[in-house]
Amino acid sequence: MDDTLIQNGQYNIGYICTTQQCAAGYADKIAMRWISSSLEQKDYTFDYLNKESNRFANVLEKLGFQKGDIFFSFLPKQPEQFFSFLGTLKIQAIAGTLFSNFGEESLLDRLGDSKAKGVITKKSLYKKIARVREKLPSLKTIIITDIPEHISEDVLSYSLLMKEASADYKVALTTPETPSVLQYTSGSVGKPKGALHLHKGVLLHNYTSKNIHRLTPDEIYWCSADQAWITGTSYGIIGPWSLGVTQVHFGGAYDVEQWMTLLEKEKISIWYTAPTALRMLMREDLSVFRKYDLSSLKHIFSVGEYLNPEVVIWGRKAFGKDIYDTYFQSETGSIMICGQPGMTIKPGSMGKPHDKVEAAIISDDGKILPDNVTGNLCFKQGWDSMFSVYLNNEDVYKRKFKNGYYYTNDLAYRDEDGYYWFIGRNDFVINTAGHLIGPLEIELALQEIPEIDECGVIGAPDEILFEKVVAFLKLKENCEWSDDLELTVRLRVANKLSTIATPQEIKVVKEIPKNAEGKILHGLLKEWYEKEKIVNR
Repeated sequence: MDDTLIQNGQYNIGYICTTQQCAAGYADKIAMRWISSSLEQKDYTFDYLNKESNRFANVLEKLGFQKGDIFFSFLPKQPEQFFSFLGTLKIQAIAGTLFSNFGEESLLDRLGDSKAKGVITKKSLYKKIARVREKLPSLKTIIITDIPEHISEDVLSYSLLMKEASADYKVALTTPETPSVLQYTSGSVGKPKGALHLHKGVLLHNYTSKNIHRLTPDEIYWCSADQAWITGTSYGIIGPWSLGVTQVHFGGAYDVEQWMTLLEKEKISIWYTAPTALRMLMREDLSVFRKYDLSSLKHIFSVGEYLNPEVVIWGRKAFGKDIYDTYFQSETGSIMICGQPGMTIKPGSMGKPHDKVEAAIISDDGKILPDNVTGNLCFKQGWDSMFSVYLNNEDVYKRKFKNGYYYTNDLAYRDEDGYYWFIGRNDFVINTAGHLIGPLEIELALQEIPEIDECGVIGAPDEILFEKVVAFLKLKENCEWSDDLELTVRLRVANKLSTIATPQEIKVVKEIPKNAEGKILHGLLKEWYEKEKIVNR
């Protein structure tokens, strides 16, 4: 236990990130500098963060929410995201986050599986929920951030609710084993699974933020991840605010000039971003970066997907800095393997496990493998931020553990110096721009299109996204490929799942390869793609 972090047995993440920071003397310190997509700026102190999250906790309790209830946010990055997340945790309800680009099917899968009782969203996104609400009998309350009046008894105005709520709230003593955050993650088969975390995860969020990111109360920190990612909650909310750190949060999309201006103007000292973003920056001429004074920038960290060596080498030229890779998953909750300041960087390597976890490379038959032999990347179970279960899927959860080790489904090897090297997924999950997408989700959406007889989906290497979505389609007899049908394919996937899941490439083939049981042979599809043994459309 960290005696400086956990006081009087209180593990509540919402309390630690707000009330406790105020008590430590940070009440008037800027907790969040919010910068909108139009570059409008507003500062929020820890005192303000504490009071707004207290108000939201009171709102939820008045609406009948209790300990253990599941409440989701379905928002783009905006201040209400943070107030509602921390307020939900303060009442010991479970906080879930959803990408704002999710389509109806993705919403239905997650809200339905979790039996979520409430969600906070904005007016433009509410229509997606409204279209599937009749299939969500557990969903009792919808709060909308940008409407002035309540629409009905259960579709409510955030501003009205917050105006009536007290800024005082006493957080009940929260044990380390109390459920906290629900993070859905996709697999190669079946629906997305909800990885449920516990409040004691704050111990590792705090430790890794302090000892890997090297955050101190004097730093200005920017994590560019969306809060629907585990990175966005663990390291865009919990870790830094548990240390009293000022965060910059930006509501805009990628724009090299805006990003560099933000780094310069806000004097960002620690920057946490994704390889996809860095690869996009690599397309710019190096002269772009020379225009800005980035002398405040101490360290750059990367997360979400494989950090290829070229990015590390480019980073040294563009910023004069090493870019440190960090590896973790929705299930692990916090960083497990990393490069960090003071460590020799081997471009292409994930780095080494930190001293709060134990990693191993294990063969399929359970033997711990020697150096330089590829096998299953595993971690000895029991770290503080380890997920506690897959919600409503305990059997699958149990299969993730063998002989005391958690199996990540990633293949890797360890070299003679103790550095770990990522080889690839041990299944066919697609990692596109850091988003894990199960092929089955896309295949099910495609099969609803009348012209498609069969389909198979894979991930293929991509210079920017790491992997792009490639769909193989077998059309029904008397159906022909056309621009209109291509548009139908893209819109169907975007509307049902998300724009991220939309295929970047579509290949029309005569047959979809299957085994004797009718299972799609994704490995063979990958071979077809790599060898270009496909029927050109």
